[in-house]
Amino acid sequence: MTTYTITLTEAEDKALSFVSVSQNDWIQNAVKKRCHIAIEEIVALTVQKCLETNTQIPGSKDAMVLLAFQQGWINKAADKQIENVTVNTANI
Repeated sequence: MTTYTITLTEAEDKALSFVSVSQNDWIQNAVKKRCHIAIEEIVALTVQKCLETNTQIPGSKDAMVLLAFQQGWINKAADKQIENVTVNTANI
């Protein structure tokens, strides 16, 4: 399990308290929701790739995410950004 720490300025903390009862709960919910969306996208892609390559479809969503990364079917956003920069500078 990975732990992240976020630092807010006093103004940011006050602003978030204006729209949420608990800043921590709001932050946790926002991140969990984004992770859920990404997992669903990766699961759909993994099922498609498994069918195309006659690979056994893993039995859990977590296993599907890990398989997609292991097989190189998906990359981290940072890796994609580096690839885009490399491609763009090569075209200059």
